[in-house]
Amino acid sequence: MKRYLVLEDGTVYPGTAIGANQERIGELVFNTGMSGYQESLTDQSYNGEILMFTYPLIGNYGINRDDWESIRSSCAGVVVHEVARRASHWQMKMTFEEFLIQQELPGISGIDTRVVTRHIREHGAMKAALVNEVRDGLVEQIQQFKSNAHPIEQSATPRPYPNPATGRKVVVVDFGLKYSILRELARRNCNVMVLPYDADAQTVLANNPDGVLLSNGPGDPEAVPDGVLQMIRTVEKQVPVFGICMGHQLFARANGARTMKLKFGHRGFNHPVRNLATGRIDLTSQNHGYAVDRASVAATDLTITHEEINDESVEGLRHEKYPAFSVQFHPDAAPGPHDAVGLFDQFMRLIDQRKKIMEVR
Repeated sequence: MKRYLVLEDGTVYPGTAIGANQERIGELVFNTGMSGYQESLTDQSYNGEILMFTYPLIGNYGINRDDWESIRSSCAGVVVHEVARRASHWQMKMTFEEFLIQQELPGISGIDTRVVTRHIREHGAMKAALVNEVRDGLVEQIQQFKSNAHPIEQSATPRPYPNPATGRKVVVVDFGLKYSILRELARRNCNVMVLPYDADAQTVLANNPDGVLLSNGPGDPEAVPDGVLQMIRTVEKQVPVFGICMGHQLFARANGARTMKLKFGHRGFNHPVRNLATGRIDLTSQNHGYAVDRASVAATDLTITHEEINDESVEGLRHEKYPAFSVQFHPDAAPGPHDAVGLFDQFMRLIDQRKKIMEVR
């Protein structure tokens, strides 16, 4: 069956329908990863977005039960060049197309995703639609489309839940977290309590945490309620704080920096990031359409610790007064390289240092 990818500037790309028989509108974004499509499709940071894979063949190893990053996919649709005719892997439980149908995700194949990617890189991020026919007024409908809810409200947990262990007590504030973050904390035997994104400082501190992790999540950080920023400002004075992706942007905003929308975002697993203190370069996993405004950091108590080599955007921050830091990329690396996974150990060291200080007192 025919299906069309229609951009808000009127550009139309014809292709073949895959997945669910539905029409969707969302921001079109591209991911440059060569693998990891299952993790990407279940990453809540893609909430409401039409996800396009630049790698030409998708689905060759199917879908397994171990690589989910959330319980359901929340992206609006999928664009690929070609779906593998035969999937094979010893862990496979279903095919890529079976997954799309199960998750009620519409998709399109037969698209030259490199051409579409170049178009977005040249003209900037834009909204798009997956439709079965191109009709009058469709472009205007795409241009006027607005989601009814902030994607964090749709992605974050509505109620607290524990991931108990016997080690350090860590509160994770959920803005749309990836399960891989919880897995990294579990590997360090952390006693985790996950709280909803709108938990106030009193609620966070009532769990008597040794540290607080601000998770990744979708959408514009400026649309997040001011109460979240107040929570961060209060908590960072009490316990170590570690922000990842959306958590990084909110940490920056809570401390007086600004955020901005990137022309087409960073989404993939090959983004080089430089540690400004050591000169070390890590290849990182990234998924974000917004970034911290570099010029706004100077007037704050924050120090830039990492930068993207390609465009020099801010990739890491550290508070000059409190044991708090953040990174724009995903050190949990699911999928992606594990170069930066040691940042979780850095968080553990900050926790242990504070505990020693408190014991002396």
